[in-house]
Amino acid sequence: MTTRPPPRGPNGPKGRPGPRPGAPTAGRPRTGPRTSARDAAERAAKVRGADAGERAPWIPRAVEDGERPSRPAKAAQSKPAAGKPARTPKKPAQPAGPTRREQRAAASETLASGVQTLTVEADEAGMRIDRFLTARFPQLPFTRVQSIVRKGELRVDGKRAKPNDRLEPGMSVRVPPLRLDQPSERPRSAAREADDAAFLRSLILYEDAEMMVLNKPFGLAVQGGSGTVRHVDGLLAALTGPDGQKPRLVHRLDKDTAGCLIVAKTRLAAATLAKSFRSRAARKIYWALTAGVPRVRQGRVSTYLAKEEPTDADARMRVARHGDEGASHALTYYAMVDQAAQKLSWLSFKPVTGRTHQLRAHAAHIGHPIVGDPKYFSVENWELPGGIQNRLHLLARRIVIPHPRTGRPVDVSAPLPPHMAQSWNLLGFDAARYDPVVDAPED
Repeated sequence: MTTRPPPRGPNGPKGRPGPRPGAPTAGRPRTGPRTSARDAAERAAKVRGADAGERAPWIPRAVEDGERPSRPAKAAQSKPAAGKPARTPKKPAQPAGPTRREQRAAASETLASGVQTLTVEADEAGMRIDRFLTARFPQLPFTRVQSIVRKGELRVDGKRAKPNDRLEPGMSVRVPPLRLDQPSERPRSAAREADDAAFLRSLILYEDAEMMVLNKPFGLAVQGGSGTVRHVDGLLAALTGPDGQKPRLVHRLDKDTAGCLIVAKTRLAAATLAKSFRSRAARKIYWALTAGVPRVRQGRVSTYLAKEEPTDADARMRVARHGDEGASHALTYYAMVDQAAQKLSWLSFKPVTGRTHQLRAHAAHIGHPIVGDPKYFSVENWELPGGIQNRLHLLARRIVIPHPRTGRPVDVSAPLPPHMAQSWNLLGFDAARYDPVVDAPED
């Protein structure tokens, strides 16, 4: 008897019998090599359509173009449930750093602070070029203003400007690129402003609608500088009026000089008062305690003064000769009011000009420097009398200036600061004594 090998079915493994022809297969449709005539006709029609240029619905474009098909994203394959919106794919995170729009805005700000051309207004007539910059750019430190002017970076009507140049209405001022201090993001404290306003009002010697005269204390700077945080110019912001106008400085005093300081309340008053100083219509008297007793009790000091270091805004002044670079004429009248034991003198000064450190330099020039002056006191083997403080003994005692609106004289006197009052008491000086410098000439 001959044994035949089991037939190999299309689905059966080798060596195992496949399903009998016509028998059903559990769990899957029947498959076999046979196809019906209908299936063959449909398949042939699809092939003919592809050959004729018609896209078969089951052929992806990538396959048709000869590219390798990519697996579609799972989110794209899944359909949204009924009544729910399709999920929007998340955008990739933006890289850190400024955007293109932010870069353009920064560039615009840089251009905005580039070279500027300003026109002098009518109420700015006669202003010094440094005061003009300070008024136009109040957030610019005064030391920076001085540096710009000193280096000749300004052009007035096309010409290089000098520090003492005066402006007239209609002039064109070309300003170099400025790095302005950004305003603080912190809100101003109402309590701090109230304290500043109360402090300034305690210093007022005279006040009306256009101006006021402050009794500036020893050690308080008039304007800000390197390392100077508290100064009169900054404190004046606390007295800004309802119209938004901040009181303006008209002149300056050294940090350690006490006494009368004029402040204008309006822009027009500031311009008018500044003209009075330039035309020498303002008369000033200073008191000082000096070393030694001058041989000439009343005299006149006329020199040229220049800075020892031209690039330093607070440099020591030296007596120069006419024609020296940066030298300016300085004229001062003085008179001795009283003296103590031939060692100390109470001198009264009437400056005609208003140069930097003029009185301090002139007092040292005549051999009688002011007591407590760290820059100009150079007397050898000189000891400070007991009870007298080693502070600058210089007071802006009195000022007389035409009122900016009425033209009538405003005459204001300041009392001695505490350290000078102490010295006057120790030396037996009477502050009510007649001051002979009052009768000194005005020019």
